[in-house]
Amino acid sequence: MKNLLIFFIVNLLVMNTNAQQPVLFPSLQSFFDEAQLNFNQIPAERKTALKEISDYISQKKKLQKDIELTFICTHNSRRSHISQIMAQAAAAYFGVGNLYCYSGGTEVTAFNINAVKALRAIGFEITATNSLSNPVYEVKFGSTTPKLIAFSKVYTSMPNPQKEYGAVLTCSQADASCPIVQGSDGKFKLPYEDPKLSDGTPQQDQVYNERCKQIGLEMLYVFSQVK
Repeated sequence: MKNLLIFFIVNLLVMNTNAQQPVLFPSLQSFFDEAQLNFNQIPAERKTALKEISDYISQKKKLQKDIELTFICTHNSRRSHISQIMAQAAAAYFGVGNLYCYSGGTEVTAFNINAVKALRAIGFEITATNSLSNPVYEVKFGSTTPKLIAFSKVYTSMPNPQKEYGAVLTCSQADASCPIVQGSDGKFKLPYEDPKLSDGTPQQDQVYNERCKQIGLEMLYVFSQVK
């Protein structure tokens, strides 16, 4: 019930701040400024998959409808959270309004601390509001942007959208646990290799940082193509 109330409050904050011109933190502004110069690094096949999401957003925009995207992965721990947060910030960077990003999984775990650290390193301000096994985090990406609330949850949890939303599946191809989503009017497969594979290795931080940057680059490309 607490998580539900938190989400309702956050959604109100998002709607109340849409009228303001978003101002990203300088470090994130620099990250996106540099990233958009590297779109040529995205393979053509991948761009095709990303463009499908852009077209979905553009269609909703033309119909003057709110745009809702839910990023889904089994544990809602790493890739889905990173994608949700990067997408919301990328939308702000390109001034795409009336867009609301969510994330969820088929199981409840926790927003992984290594993913949190990697996002912080890029410039997001992420603060834990409690010390539970599944902490609730406040995420901020700009001086005039609302805080996002992040914690692990099942993708069908309220107030995640229940219908007419775009479902973006971020599980890697080898992960058969990604759900068959219900209620969505758009379904997009956008697999990322799980950085969890590096946990406990000397390459851990590097892998998480690289995955965050890859997702950030691709989310930025998505919104660069919105018309």
